[in-house]
Amino acid sequence: MGIHRIDWRASTPCSHPWSPWCLFQVDRFLYHMRLSDETLLDIMARFQAEMQKGLGKDTNPTASVKMLPTFVRAIPDGSENGEFLSLDLGGSKFRVLKVQVSEEGKRNVQMESQFYPTPNEIIRGNGIELFEYVADCLADFMNTKGLKHKRLPLGLTFSFPCRQTKLEEGVLLSWTKKFKARGVQDTDVVSCLTRAMKRHKDINVDTLALVNDTVGTMMTCAYDDPYCEVGVIIGTGTNACYMEDMSNIDLVEGDEGRMCINTEWGAFGDDGALEDIRTEFDRELDLGSLNPGKQLFEKMISGLYLGELVRLILLKMAKAGLLFGGEKSSALHTKGKIETRHVAAMEKYKEGLANTREILTDLGLEPSEADCIAVQHVCTIVSFRSANLCAAALAAILTRLRENKKLVRLRTTVGMDGTLYKIHPQYPKRLHKVVRRLVPNCDVRFLLSESGSAKGAAMVTAVASRVQAQRKQIDLVLALFRLTQEQLVGVQDKMRAELEYGLKRDTHSLATVKMLPTYVCGMPDGTEKGKFLALDLGGTNFRVLLVKIRSGRRSVRMYNKIFAIPLEIMQGTGEELFDHIVQCIADFLDYMGLKGAQLPLGFTFSFPCRQASIDKGTLIGWTKGFKATDCEGEDVVDMLREAIKRRNEFDLDIVAVVNDTVGTMMTCGYEDPNCEIGLIAGTGSNLCYMEEMRNIELVEGDEGKMCINTEWGGFGDNGCIDDIRTQYDKEVDEGSLNPGKQRYEKMTSGMYLGEIVRQILIDLTKQGLLFRGQISERLRTRGIFETKFLSQIESDRLALLQVRRILQQLGLDSTCEDSIVVKEVCGAVSRRAAQLCGAGLAAIVEKRREDQGLERLRITVGVDGTLYKLHPHFSRILQETVKELAPRCDVTFMLSEDGSGKGAALITAVAKRLQQAWKN
Repeated sequence: MGIHRIDWRASTPCSHPWSPWCLFQVDRFLYHMRLSDETLLDIMARFQAEMQKGLGKDTNPTASVKMLPTFVRAIPDGSENGEFLSLDLGGSKFRVLKVQVSEEGKRNVQMESQFYPTPNEIIRGNGIELFEYVADCLADFMNTKGLKHKRLPLGLTFSFPCRQTKLEEGVLLSWTKKFKARGVQDTDVVSCLTRAMKRHKDINVDTLALVNDTVGTMMTCAYDDPYCEVGVIIGTGTNACYMEDMSNIDLVEGDEGRMCINTEWGAFGDDGALEDIRTEFDRELDLGSLNPGKQLFEKMISGLYLGELVRLILLKMAKAGLLFGGEKSSALHTKGKIETRHVAAMEKYKEGLANTREILTDLGLEPSEADCIAVQHVCTIVSFRSANLCAAALAAILTRLRENKKLVRLRTTVGMDGTLYKIHPQYPKRLHKVVRRLVPNCDVRFLLSESGSAKGAAMVTAVASRVQAQRKQIDLVLALFRLTQEQLVGVQDKMRAELEYGLKRDTHSLATVKMLPTYVCGMPDGTEKGKFLALDLGGTNFRVLLVKIRSGRRSVRMYNKIFAIPLEIMQGTGEELFDHIVQCIADFLDYMGLKGAQLPLGFTFSFPCRQASIDKGTLIGWTKGFKATDCEGEDVVDMLREAIKRRNEFDLDIVAVVNDTVGTMMTCGYEDPNCEIGLIAGTGSNLCYMEEMRNIELVEGDEGKMCINTEWGGFGDNGCIDDIRTQYDKEVDEGSLNPGKQRYEKMTSGMYLGEIVRQILIDLTKQGLLFRGQISERLRTRGIFETKFLSQIESDRLALLQVRRILQQLGLDSTCEDSIVVKEVCGAVSRRAAQLCGAGLAAIVEKRREDQGLERLRITVGVDGTLYKLHPHFSRILQETVKELAPRCDVTFMLSEDGSGKGAALITAVAKRLQQAWKN
């Protein structure tokens, strides 16, 4: 951007033969008040640095721009309704309002208000008397409007810098403008007001929000325009607020969402940052003010000071003989005799010159035509500088908003209020023009606040009421997923009982946890060696692997190929499924150049099977979306052998059929001899462990151990955990391929968690608590909310903006508040899943400890599955739950490296070794 010098003459509403000379004189005299665009960009950069300083925990104490958190976290969404009271204290008058907000499909606000004077003896007297006066005015208003004995929420607009720790509390940092009441600084103003209101037994109000007038302005405008996220006041004082990302606000706990920051920009420069911009007139005005050295930026901008600046300039010019023939009047020597309304009147188009003459005459001066033109030009330079400085600071805020959102171009609305902005004929136009020039990459709409900050306080109160009510409803839903210690112990005890039922011959047929013997009776000992084929079937992909095991160094090398299993094959006939598997094996053998080799093969088959030996497995029932016909009740090894025969190209030695959970345990057992449990927390959920043979009544023999595939996903199918199942779990179950089956798995595994979240989001949207009550077509689609989205949304590194992008991909147009709720829902569902898994695992490790008669058990759990590996919090919560529920067990968790492939080969190798040993 090139340097743009402002042509003051073009802005001065006069054209007179004397003009060039008198304007030249004034321009020379006030040279330092003329700010180029280059200077404004520099001021903008300085203000950006000050904002950053104010937001930082360590730098805030010394920052002049205090960047105060307001605890206003949401703007109106149009669903607010009810009756609210509002008080507005901070300007030349004090106002009480009753605000009726109604929804009725359109945003509708009705207001009744009453102004009360603020006498000097009240605003500069005793603090207790000030708040008693406010309470008396409120009581009078409620009496007049027939509101006594009604319990109403109240919002207090308090236009002074306050440090807030919550929405309904604020400690006054310092009085500004003309206020100076004693004993209020460093105290909570809401408590002061509450104490004063207690004197009136017949008024009953709840103060829900303390709001700065700037925040009130933003909220008023945001009610009409949802793009509004900045509020600016240019009146008696000046200030701005805007919506900042919580992650940037060090002063407040939490990173979620946004919060309105009250910049208190009037104090910009109090640390000397604007000394090169300030003139001798600014310094003189400051010395004569109520608060010397404070609010220096405000003293160059706001309505309380502009008239006084003009007076000081005119006095000096008169003394220098440049005005009024060197004559001065006593009025011109008197502080406060020129007010901002006079400045505005003098700059009025057409009537400006006549107004100037009249005002100067009233000051006891006898101005010439040239004097009037010169004075009018002084007013223009002073008010134009004010608009320029305001524009530079506002441009800094807009740039920060754009950068926070990572946008090339920002579309936003700024809510405006204040007498100077409203009554000065040229001010708005000048401000808008300079802002747009300083930030060409921001499309800014300026919206004048109707009925201002007091309506805004009512809006903040209305939003606070809405958010409070919505929060209650959301908490009721989330509470269903919060499991108490007692409930978790209950799950652990019931799981333990089901394990025992499954192991006993008499009760096995009734048990929901099937406790299937796998005939895997040994763990790897390091002597295994050779080449093995492994097949892995358990999801939408099928893998064929060649595994080379070398003894001694415990070294395993693998080669594999992945093949897709189309839906029509998954849900076609059994023959088609196994023919497809054999076709994949043939392709792999070709690919590896092993066509004629007869290799031992391990078949990882991750579905519930009843085994009579290590190489026989009868399918009990499909899970995970498989539905191939004529398979249930059949031996899957026989089906595979038949398919190999039909192809008649090669022969394979099928040594073992194993579950992926057993493969996981074996893989980790190869590295750590302490590993006796395998856990999968992925698309499905299952666990296996080494059980004492004496406890397994379904298999002959009492010596040694055998791995039991629990198939714990069916836990609860008999209704034993119905007390913790929610309506959402039931909806997911009813819409699944196997209603009434695998209930525990449906509460804990990756295939279902996203679907539970989707059901909750639909319910919250129906209640009007999310997405403005609009259910998108995508949200109605089953399976659209995949569990991977939970992992992404719950990532600690993910800002809410990215959460919103994920939701947008799902066709969900979310606000910042929606994104927070979605994140909470995901967290509640995944936390419960991890805790339930932990409670089940705690039952197993406690059983192992007791079976071995140990005071303390040391054991390793081999773990696999995308949920455990990829979810940011699942593994931690699961481990914490086990620690709490099984305090006498030291459990180590070991991530499995390819359990279902390498594990199948290791089981095959162990089986071969044991066969050989038996033969020998």
